[in-house]
Amino acid sequence: MNDSSLSLKNWHALYALSNTMLSLAQSGKWDELIEQEVVYVTLVEEISKNPLPSGPGGKFIQDKAHVLLASILENEVELKRLLQERMGELQELMAQTGKQRTLNMAYGNLSGNVLFPGEANEINP
Repeated sequence: MNDSSLSLKNWHALYALSNTMLSLAQSGKWDELIEQEVVYVTLVEEISKNPLPSGPGGKFIQDKAHVLLASILENEVELKRLLQERMGELQELMAQTGKQRTLNMAYGNLSGNVLFPGEANEINP
């Protein structure tokens, strides 16, 4: 396989992988998405080491790669939106956990104590 066809093959693989990653994010399969991101970065590095051919013979491959790149970038925009949405969900969960911890600490100090009217100040934690 010559460099031109290998380069285009890598662009197709990157496009397919970006579709897979987008599908994983849409399905909420975050752990699997993270695993695929490692493969994605590796493939991007490989593509950067094998530039597209130049000249009149390389125009067809450049045009194909350009179309694929546009689709990959569209997927990345949507993926970024989904990741930001997920980050918001996680931040909300963390805030709820913090509030729950504060409540547990506050009420945990009172556990086992019987409160009677007028004795609230006499509790020893």
